[in-house]
Amino acid sequence: MPGENLTRLEAEERAALVTVHDYDVVLDVTVGPEVFTTTTTVRFDAATPGASTFIDAITAKVHSVTLNGVSLDPAEVSDGVRIQLPNLAAENVLVVEADGRYMNTGEGLHRFVDPADGEVYLYTQFEVPDSRRMFAVFEQPDLKAAFAFTVTAPSHWQVVSNQPTPEPQLHPSGRRADDVSTATWAFEPTPRISSYITALIAGPYDVVRDELTSSDGRTIPLGVFSRKSLSQYLDADYIFEKTKQGFEYFEGKFDVPYPFAKYDQLFVPEYNAGAMENAGAVTFTEVYVFRSKVTDAIKERRVVTILHELAHMWFGDLVTMKWWNDLWLNESFAEWASTIATAEATEWHHAWTTFNSMEKSWAYRQDQLPSTHPIVAEIRDLEDVLVNFDGITYAKGGSVLKQLAAWVGIEAFFTGVSAYFKKHAWGNTTLADLLGELETASGRDLSGWSKLWLETAGVNTLRPEIETDDSGAITSFTVLQSAHPDYPTIRPHRLAIGFYNLVDGKLVREHRVELDVDGERTDVAELVGLARPDLVLLNDDDLAYAKIRLDEPSQAVAIANLSKIEDPLARALVWSSVWDATRDAETSASDYLDLVLGNVASETESTTLRIILANAQLAASSYVAPGHRADARRALADGFWQLAQQAEAGSDAQFQFVKAFAAIAEAGTQVDALAGLFDGSIALDGLDIDTDLGWELLIALVAAGRAGDAEIDARLATDKTATGQESAAHARAATPTAEGKQRAWASIVESDTATNSVVRTTAAGFVRADEQALLAPFVERYFGMLGEVWTTRSYAIAEKLVELLYPATLANRALVDASHAWLDANQDAAPALRRLVIENVAGVERALAAQARDGR
Repeated sequence: MPGENLTRLEAEERAALVTVHDYDVVLDVTVGPEVFTTTTTVRFDAATPGASTFIDAITAKVHSVTLNGVSLDPAEVSDGVRIQLPNLAAENVLVVEADGRYMNTGEGLHRFVDPADGEVYLYTQFEVPDSRRMFAVFEQPDLKAAFAFTVTAPSHWQVVSNQPTPEPQLHPSGRRADDVSTATWAFEPTPRISSYITALIAGPYDVVRDELTSSDGRTIPLGVFSRKSLSQYLDADYIFEKTKQGFEYFEGKFDVPYPFAKYDQLFVPEYNAGAMENAGAVTFTEVYVFRSKVTDAIKERRVVTILHELAHMWFGDLVTMKWWNDLWLNESFAEWASTIATAEATEWHHAWTTFNSMEKSWAYRQDQLPSTHPIVAEIRDLEDVLVNFDGITYAKGGSVLKQLAAWVGIEAFFTGVSAYFKKHAWGNTTLADLLGELETASGRDLSGWSKLWLETAGVNTLRPEIETDDSGAITSFTVLQSAHPDYPTIRPHRLAIGFYNLVDGKLVREHRVELDVDGERTDVAELVGLARPDLVLLNDDDLAYAKIRLDEPSQAVAIANLSKIEDPLARALVWSSVWDATRDAETSASDYLDLVLGNVASETESTTLRIILANAQLAASSYVAPGHRADARRALADGFWQLAQQAEAGSDAQFQFVKAFAAIAEAGTQVDALAGLFDGSIALDGLDIDTDLGWELLIALVAAGRAGDAEIDARLATDKTATGQESAAHARAATPTAEGKQRAWASIVESDTATNSVVRTTAAGFVRADEQALLAPFVERYFGMLGEVWTTRSYAIAEKLVELLYPATLANRALVDASHAWLDANQDAAPALRRLVIENVAGVERALAAQARDGR
């Protein structure tokens, strides 16, 4: 990674000098499996003739560089990362001929060979700084231009980019050595867009096509693409339905027609993220092509992701941030917009409950790490950008935008957003541009709000203080607000307070008040005189971004009657509050586990259930006092199996309980049941042990020492797919022996051939160990490998190795001490690397505090 960074100062200086008009990029992807040829012609102006600058180009080899007709020596001007451009004219034409390198890390132009049929698939992933891996480019978001791509590829391929795919020019005589005929596709230039949202997807993808009519009367072609070997599982009709619902919702709310000429959605292999908002050519992870049964949580998440990327076509693609310090606004808006669209335009009406359980829990967790930062973060360079794709950028930002919409009013919010799109179409903006339109639309001054919410870090905690008379009538109701001493900002909150009472066996809301809360104490006069309810719920409807505590009587009622709370969002708020208190060592982990096993069977919301089960596993493995940990894990595993047996046949809950059981089964007494599920001698009504669930069961059996390489090989022989290979790597790495852990470690740390997806699954298997003695010897080796991994591997791989191989499940003082020793000895290490280690150890320190609380 050395030399690949770009600082904000460099970008500002280059933007002041350069105005880019257009790019012509000519690619040939038929020359071999390692490299492709790339020729870039870029036309740009220089504000100061005679000045110098550079263009970004990460290349395997530069063959020629021609600037304004003058040949420059590639050896002198190119270092494989940048090409220096001296003595610029007022108007410039640059031509760069080079070889680019295919990647297997999910960055740049990724090349994948399908093990099912040997077919080759390509796709690009350019956010943040990786279009420079495919062509020479001024790689920063405020140097927009028109991009025209010309691509030579095998003639039987689909070739997709940002503009509609043209008819190919066939070259029947131009065959490669393997006798495949070739063709050339010449795409029309794009509108003026940023380089990171350009795209190329090529290969023998299967495609389903449809169309819709935009609000301005245009016909918008739609396409849904997947690999041939997965196309039988692609539910394109449903994807089109959600896409059309999203188009209608966003065009109506934004009052701006869809800005591009077509809309393709492509499911691609070995993807690092959920999706990417390439203009008119969105790429998605293949996890969203369901070859086996998935939870309702995953089905809903796919819908939210589809609408998230669609929202980006306006917010991010049509109007783009000037620099990456406003990355949060791009992602947060899409997160907020996709959730409200999912709730209001699709059948997933409880999307805000999902948002609370998933996004907000992520945000609260991230905001309490030592690495927390203001939503508007200081982004000094590209490494800062990469690290700041985090829970602050996405989840806290989305939560705060929800709060902002409540603060200014939803109608004014949409009015301001619409004006923002219309005023700044095809341009670059800063946060101030959006806030200005919202102020105009709402009449509210947002300068103070912005400073408190966006320019300071940390999360507030809100508690009710209630006094009553002898009859139970409220004589005083105050909302108390506090902040962590390291982040002492007290903020204004728009929130609701709900009063819930037990009625006919259900805990239902009977009164609600919405108000502005500000300062350390806010008296709520309108609640005085009302009868104290059974449950008082601050932040009802989840408008505010704040940690919530229940008063003591309310908490007792909530815990005793959690399954009786009718509203799923209110129920999720209670679950979140109790879990947060457990993380803060205010509630014991053992009590939390009792709450889970006693109430989770009645949870109806899939994502809430998914998060509760994951939290319970973390509590049992890391938060329970060490002397009780083995018993807690065993009880949880056995409890999950009991819940699976008792759940409704074929239900989402049954499926989730089985998956949770498999994730921790080696710690329990029911491994025979696990083996029976796997071999078919035990069956649960309505549960199909399909391909992917079968792998999960086998991984669990390997982790329990009940299966090994022979069983893995046998299953892989029946599933010769990319997912099968990844699952096999996961299973082998879970082998509970010193030799098995060493083999897994060597395959991804000592060798650099594994793909990004295999690195992830191998790391997941490696850290799965019921016996701490298996991982303890790797603590020293982990810290010993950090420096070399960070400097020799691509960011996508290095980040995963640093994050996922950290043996957090040890959760002991020795690991904390080793972490701090490394940090003390490596003060000059890359800030992004240090941040990852700091976040890792913070999680273990929190676990130690929880263990101390649990051991009282």
